[in-house]
Amino acid sequence: MERITLAISTLCFLAGFALSVHALRARARSSTPAVLWVTLAGFAFQTLWLSERGQQAGRCPLTTLFDVLVFLGWSVALLYLLAGATYRLSLLGVFSSPLVFLLQGVALLMPMPVLSRPMVHVNPWLELHAAVSVVAYGAFALAGIAGVTLLVQERQLKTRKLRSFFYHFPSIHELAAANRRLVYIGFVLLTVGLLAGISRGMAHLGLLRVVSLGVWLLYGFLCVTLGSKRISPQRAAWLTAGAFVVLLLTVWAVQIASNG
Repeated sequence: MERITLAISTLCFLAGFALSVHALRARARSSTPAVLWVTLAGFAFQTLWLSERGQQAGRCPLTTLFDVLVFLGWSVALLYLLAGATYRLSLLGVFSSPLVFLLQGVALLMPMPVLSRPMVHVNPWLELHAAVSVVAYGAFALAGIAGVTLLVQERQLKTRKLRSFFYHFPSIHELAAANRRLVYIGFVLLTVGLLAGISRGMAHLGLLRVVSLGVWLLYGFLCVTLGSKRISPQRAAWLTAGAFVVLLLTVWAVQIASNG
């Protein structure tokens, strides 16, 4: 039943991607109501799956790579639903929906680990650290998506081959502003998560602490760089997109090392 719930959610995001592409071809200036409803349905099934998974584990379901991929997809969907309209980025569903589909699709190709309840008392601060950190990763994912979209826009301007969707995506100025703000939001959330973990027991987890600190330093550098406004929006887009790729590889490596 768990896998079915997750599969339905994954298909909803695939449908959201298809509807977003159709909206572009129809020259709609924003996502259609159908895109929003399908995305909300996908998010609802994600939340249901995570709730059931958390009840089984007796804690925040972030103990395996399978769970981390789904939780990261949930974070992307949550922040997209909250921030899409605010930053006039509703058509970014064209990129965010397939990212969630890909994350959950990879998870569905993996065997679902059987969870057992922890034998010791769960530290709520460590649970807060894990959950807030992954939500921060969702913000970084959206920043990377905004960066990729900006680069697509810039490429069309340079080649002077303006396709129809060029006129319906957010402007480069809007994308650059959203890129910067999402990095800031993610960094604040990551700082909260890191402080919660370090202050209440994460210090003994050497690898996790080093990796978390490394990610924090990476995005701290991005915050300073973006705040200085000394780099072009295009270079900032490359940096945020590249940083998110590094982040994904880091998450994968930590999970593999932890399970090994």
